[in-house]
Amino acid sequence: MDTSLIEHEALLLPVSERAKLAHKLLLSLDSLSDSEIEVAWLDEAERRANDIDQGLVRLIPAEEVSRKARNLLK
Repeated sequence: MDTSLIEHEALLLPVSERAKLAHKLLLSLDSLSDSEIEVAWLDEAERRANDIDQGLVRLIPAEEVSRKARNLLK
């Protein structure tokens, strides 16, 4: 299974649909053990660090993220 394709397609969804999907995915993690969760987070952190190092993602300043979050909550 190509998770990068799934990720790409998921990111094209409207915000509300992405939120629903994220919620379902998070709920599916409830059955993992603490050690499995730790491994999953470490894998995710490594993946994100590699994406940053390779210039595959655009970093967004915290101020911009905070502003967008506040606007979404209005």
